[in-house]
Amino acid sequence: MPETQNIEYKSSWHEEYLDWICGFANAQGGKIYIGKNDKGNLVGVADYKELLEKIPNKIKNQLGITAEVNLLQEDGKHYIEIVVAPYSVPISLRGRYFYRSGSVKQELTGAALNEFLLERIGKKWDSVPIPNVQIEDLKPETFEFFKEKGIKSGRLDKDSRNDTPLQVLENLKLVDKNILNRAAVMLFHPDPEKFVSGAYIKIGFFRTNADLLFHDTIHGNLFEQIEKTMDLLLTKYTKALISYDGLTRVETHEYPKDALREALLNAVAHKDYTGPYPIQISVYADKIMMWNYGRLPENWTVEDLLDKHSSQPRNPDIATAFFRSGYVESWGRGVDKMKNLCLEAKIPIPTFSCKGNDFWTIFRKDIYNEQSLKELGLNDRQVKAVLYVVEKGKITNSEYQEINEISERTASREISELVKTDLLEQGGSFGAGSFYQIKTP
Repeated sequence: MPETQNIEYKSSWHEEYLDWICGFANAQGGKIYIGKNDKGNLVGVADYKELLEKIPNKIKNQLGITAEVNLLQEDGKHYIEIVVAPYSVPISLRGRYFYRSGSVKQELTGAALNEFLLERIGKKWDSVPIPNVQIEDLKPETFEFFKEKGIKSGRLDKDSRNDTPLQVLENLKLVDKNILNRAAVMLFHPDPEKFVSGAYIKIGFFRTNADLLFHDTIHGNLFEQIEKTMDLLLTKYTKALISYDGLTRVETHEYPKDALREALLNAVAHKDYTGPYPIQISVYADKIMMWNYGRLPENWTVEDLLDKHSSQPRNPDIATAFFRSGYVESWGRGVDKMKNLCLEAKIPIPTFSCKGNDFWTIFRKDIYNEQSLKELGLNDRQVKAVLYVVEKGKITNSEYQEINEISERTASREISELVKTDLLEQGGSFGAGSFYQIKTP
């Protein structure tokens, strides 16, 4: 049996393996076999009698826990099994905390350690109290905004309109004995950046990755940030097609606004606020890239996110307030909602990427039409070539020359420009076998 998240093999005992025992105790528990190599093949241990007394004492004295230590025998060879149970309290080894993730043992430090310790006492980052902030310091207008949205969505009853700020906070469980928690400050304080670095949003319009044309920073509490950001996205950073249904003006946005709002709300609710980095939105002529500092729940992949899944917000108190206001649905439906809205709008479904603490949501327009391609600054020959690739799947340099009746030198220059704009990418081998195709996200 190979090593797994819950199984580790060691040929012989070394005291440094207490790190692994600590990691198992802080995770889901597991077993360590002393006397087996990395492939799980039995090599045996000669000093098993000494180890049967030494290992339990080391675990108890240095970790403060007990573990089941068993002597096993196979094919005439002895080996030792150490069974470590998961602990609900944090376990440290000489002041250091280890954690088993997958088949890797890692030491928890900084923000990761802070989050781990909070979870062990039943708290999340946004539920931690902030002393010396009074209810009077919060913004009355935001409480009115929250109540009106909640009543309109049916998540709050009409009598809630008369609730005081204290009653609102108590109903949301954001205050305990008049001490506000972080979520209350993030949601209702006029300037949460006084308490949390990076608690704002940056948005910029880029011609290329290195060419920023203009930008904005959005401050205020989270409700204000969401409303201001959505307004900028829909009025300054993207366009809307105007049409009329009788006398009624109809705006059709380049991206479905409810999908953008859902992505923004996800970024805010799932952001790891221990990192002093703002949410960053990069707008291009053909796409919107939304980034937040944060990672998926443990053992999740992007594929898990795309499947039906439970709702596990990093900041549940903030997420609950968003739900009660009518901003978001529960039960982890946000990704499906974004996908369906994009399909209805006949644009590509959004893509998601998570590497370390970099989480991206990317929306793309259907730009492969004559009007959109010309708006990107392409000349007539380049537009014709891109549409040719859309129809045929690829284009070679000689085909570019043929359909446009131009020289090889001109074709090479214009194809190179298309590659630089990220519309096309080179495929095949270099030289005679090369061709160009639509660049994949």
